[in-house]
Amino acid sequence: MNKDERSFLINMLERHDNLSDEERQAIIALPARMRSFASGEELVAEDSRPEEACLIVEGFAARAQYLANGKRQISAVHIPGDFVDLHSMLLKTMDHAVIAVGPCRAAFVPHGNLRRLTETHPHLTRLLWHTTLVDAAIQRAWIVSLGRMSAEQQMGHLLCELYTRLRAVGVIEGDSFDFPPTQAMIGDMLGMSTVYVNKTLANLRSTGYVEWQDRRVRIVDYERLAEMAEFDPRYLNLWREPR
Repeated sequence: MNKDERSFLINMLERHDNLSDEERQAIIALPARMRSFASGEELVAEDSRPEEACLIVEGFAARAQYLANGKRQISAVHIPGDFVDLHSMLLKTMDHAVIAVGPCRAAFVPHGNLRRLTETHPHLTRLLWHTTLVDAAIQRAWIVSLGRMSAEQQMGHLLCELYTRLRAVGVIEGDSFDFPPTQAMIGDMLGMSTVYVNKTLANLRSTGYVEWQDRRVRIVDYERLAEMAEFDPRYLNLWREPR
């Protein structure tokens, strides 16, 4: 993992609080095993007992749980700078899988090195803990969206969330970003059939909220989209204060 790839983690943490030079160097010094994944490939397997924490450095990943009939529910999307399984240091066994959403690259950091980091840098410990609390807040927001919002609101909420999070780590070009899931994957995120995903996306396009061509998403009118989707970014905790 090179310095630029580690910068996603540093940028993400510094959205919440300032880091000292010593803390930045401690992150840069973490050893990591790099690996690339094809779309749909598992980064972390359900029922596994990871000995490394998986950090996304390029592309997207998603948490997925499977039913006996083969259907699945995607319950979160992860972006560069996200540890997808930091909780496995304490919970030990993964109760869900993490899959690639389009091609992605990840860094695997040994738990032992992360434990030593938390023992010597209490402020970094709090910030890493904070990331798991934000993960929980995102899941609560998804539950509300899936349970109480219209299809257009659900998709709008997802796009607003991704746009806001990607902008925070500097992976946005103007008002556009790459997002490569298939319509079947989007259906697994929103609990919709592929046909209904296509219809919902067509509605968002026709009302002038978004443009979505191939894997490129452009938010045409963020304010209108956020208002329609009742998107309030406070749950993402993207402000800097002492923690």
